[in-house]
Amino acid sequence: MRGGRHIAAVSSVGFDLAAGECLALVGESGCGKSVLASALLGLLPGNAQTTGSATIDGLELLGADERTLARTVRGRRVGLVPQSPAAHLTPVRTVGAQLEETLRALTGTPRRELRRAAVAAAERAAFPADHLDRYPHELSGGLAQRAATALALIGDAPLLLADEPTTGLDRELVDRTADELRRHIDAGAAGRALLMITHDLAAAERIADRVAVMYAGRIVEISAAGAFFGEPGPRHPYARGLLAALPERDFAPIPGLPPELGDLPEGCAFAARCPRVTERCATRPRFEERVACHHPATVSDERRTARV
Repeated sequence: MRGGRHIAAVSSVGFDLAAGECLALVGESGCGKSVLASALLGLLPGNAQTTGSATIDGLELLGADERTLARTVRGRRVGLVPQSPAAHLTPVRTVGAQLEETLRALTGTPRRELRRAAVAAAERAAFPADHLDRYPHELSGGLAQRAATALALIGDAPLLLADEPTTGLDRELVDRTADELRRHIDAGAAGRALLMITHDLAAAERIADRVAVMYAGRIVEISAAGAFFGEPGPRHPYARGLLAALPERDFAPIPGLPPELGDLPEGCAFAARCPRVTERCATRPRFEERVACHHPATVSDERRTARV
């Protein structure tokens, strides 16, 4: 809420996620990615308004009461690797104690086996076992990230929400963490699903099955990861700009800034930054054929030479 009125941080968002699938949700900071994850777990402030529907195995998440969320959803059906993990770890308890507590709550591990299970959980997320007796303030950002990942994986939830799970990690650990997340969703007969919120397009390319691009609170494109990172490439001009901005690609940043969510234009929110803008863009594009754009790229477009 701002100035006595509600701001729509997320709107016009819709997707499904199958067992064994990873959907990477990408976009600039402030576009609503983390708000979406918080809404699914009932973690938004009390004055936030949520409408629509989000279900897992037939259970409605939006509007669910706190008892249902705490006892049957969080950790059990939906795991969370939070953004800024150090702020979500209990500051007065060691990492090992927090792993053991979570193991007891979610798996019923006997007390005599807790330490061994905590070591296994830590190693699964590349967290060094000799750091289990440290407190959160004694951890680097990368170690805090790995501790949060270890906690999120304990419940073997069918859906894992990972909000920037590779932040603060070097490239080797990024790849190791991404591979562990991929193994997590591939494990088991039915598999598990992963919604990975990330700025790290290299990590997304490594493990994602599909990519959803978010801009100004809306999803503007969803495509198969192979088509997004390879050929024919993304269709929305903003998505093309994200790839073109990568150092290993064209290193051509997108000009301008995203619009304020409280002052969105009536038409396309990307119009002021778009090289394809026309008069049609004064009206909001509908999401059709996996993209919301009046002038989406076609197969014949040169993705690598696009400039946004």
